[in-house]
Parts: sequence; C-alpha cells; structure tokens
Amino acid sequence: MKTTAMKSICTALLACLCGTSGLTAQENQLNTNNMIEEKLNLTQEWDKVFPQSDEVSHSKITFHNRYGITLAADLYIPKEATGKLSAIAVCGPFGAVKEQASGLYAQELAKRGFLTIAFDPSFTGESGGQPRYVASPDINTEDFSAAVDYLATRDDVNPEQIGILGICGWGGMAVNAAAIDTRIKATVAATMYDMSRVNANGYFDADDNADARHELRRQLNTQRTTDYRNGSYELAGGLPDVVPADAPQFLKDYFAYYKTERGYHKRSLNSNGGWNKTSTLSFLNMPILSYASEIRSAVLLVHGENAHSRYFSEDTYKKLAGGNKELLIVPGASHTDLYDNFDKIPFDRIVAFYRENLK
Repeated sequence: MKTTAMKSICTALLACLCGTSGLTAQENQLNTNNMIEEKLNLTQEWDKVFPQSDEVSHSKITFHNRYGITLAADLYIPKEATGKLSAIAVCGPFGAVKEQASGLYAQELAKRGFLTIAFDPSFTGESGGQPRYVASPDINTEDFSAAVDYLATRDDVNPEQIGILGICGWGGMAVNAAAIDTRIKATVAATMYDMSRVNANGYFDADDNADARHELRRQLNTQRTTDYRNGSYELAGGLPDVVPADAPQFLKDYFAYYKTERGYHKRSLNSNGGWNKTSTLSFLNMPILSYASEIRSAVLLVHGENAHSRYFSEDTYKKLAGGNKELLIVPGASHTDLYDNFDKIPFDRIVAFYRENLK
C-alpha cells in the first residue's frame, strides 16, 4: 500500500512539475495551434551572395524554437521532386547569415535531391529575438532542433530522414544538437569551430589557464554593468576595414570573404558590427561537446588541410564513438575555402554520406 501511495504522489508531483503532462492530447494540440509566431519582415527579392539556380524552387518560411523565438529561413526544393523527401537544415558560419555560405550549401544539396532550409540563428539576420546579436550555446543548439521540428511536420518530408549541416561555429552546434536530438539521423560539420573551447582557451589553446579566464570574465562582467547603465549592448566589432600586413593568414582569409563582393552581406555580423560583446560569457562555462561521445547517429566532419581551425575537427573526431563517424580532410583547403569554393567543398562525398544515412 505504501508503495502504491508513493507512486501516486510521485505521479501527481511530476504532472505539476511538467505543467502540461496532465492535459489531454486534444488540449495539447490546441495549445500548439495557438502558438503565435512573431511577424518578421522578410526580404522577398533574391539577395544572396551566390547566383540562384533554375533547378530549385525557393521561398521564405518561418518557424519557432522552444524559447518562443521565431526563426527565418530560405526553403529550397528540387523542382522535379515528388513524394516525401529527405531533408537537411543548414546554418553557419558563426556571424554569417543564410544569404551567405549556408544558403549556398542548402541550394546545392537541393539541386541533388534534398529538401533543405538555410536559417538565420536566433537574434541574428532576419530571425527574431531581443536583444540583437547575441550568441548562446544552448539557444543556438536548440535552433537546430527547432529546424527539425519544422521539417518533421512538413507533408513533403520523411520525418525519419532528417539531417543537419553546420558550418564553422555552427559545425560545433550541429554536433551538439546531434548529441541531444535523436531525430537527427546524419550530421555534417564543415570547417567547424568549437565555440566554447575557443572562447575559454583562445586560439590554439594559448590562453588555457584560470587566470586568463578570470580576467576575461572580469572584463565582460564590467561590460554588463556598462551595458545595463546605457540601456544598450555594445558590439565587439566585426572584421576591420583594413587588414594589417602582419595579420594572421586566417584573418586575411576572413576579410577576403566577409568584406569583399565575394561574401559581404549587409545583415552579416562579420561583415559589419560584430556580436554583442558579452555573448562570450555563456560559452566560458558551457562546453558544447561534453556528450559528443554518446552520439549514435552518423557524423561527418569535413575540414581543410591548411585550415587554422583544423584541430577542432580532429579533436572532436577523437571524442566520437561508433563505426558511422568520419573525418574528411580536404587537401590544400583553407578554413574559408569550405565556405564557397566549389573546387574544394566535397559535395559529392557529403551527398553520398546523406544518402547512405538518410534512408
């Protein structure tokens, strides 16, 4: 009798804590239908940094994450497609918008038979969320799962055949999403950054010590006070308008993409004012790849042989377990070559990976 009574109490407590667990299926559906997405001002004309393909139908869509933020995305569907398709959600690079590299990847994958979306993360681009230009290891990982929510409920998508692709900093977010979201059947991380690691340790782990992190926390928390007093959030600044001759090669490579006609976009943080300065704080205490070893779905890490960031993919690959994980090093490629260089991006291998694992 005591055991039965205890089970009843625990069940009631769980219902209270979970909030909606006591609702009927019909009531839950009503709540879902009543969720109102923010009205976003979406640009309708083609304003990408790459040419539009006549093999793909393009449109703008929105969806929301579980924090109530409405996200904007470009939807790409192969024109000859029929039936339920395999689908892929694409995001990145870190500080970019969907009109740049992620859209290029999404359109190219759609040309090869997949239904794809390229989305702007929360607080950036055409997506919602206030304040603007904030990054978050939790919310930005959630953005990928929100994209899966959207894709899984489309009539023209097979919900058992959904993959994701993250570029640069969103490569790390994609791997993190694969660790939490079992609906994701295949993940590609291209030229990935581990944003927690680089924020906490600096490039190449040069500042991996408690004193350096303490000083960074002190500076950022001082900035919080300043921001609150001013009623606005100071930006860290994007790439400089002029790159010094002695700058690292990877900085010159970023400039050649974000600050020139090749990749500049007016809504891109990296092309303009940069992130909210205090965005770094949350990454210091929240390592995003803690459970990468528990990913059971397929993962492909793609990195350039000459990329300064190559160590992120190599070290992440060491964490992955199982026979369905692969590290592909592209000969002669730099970090930004994998943003838009069709001679370097291994689309054939990426497509083969998705076809093998999204079935």
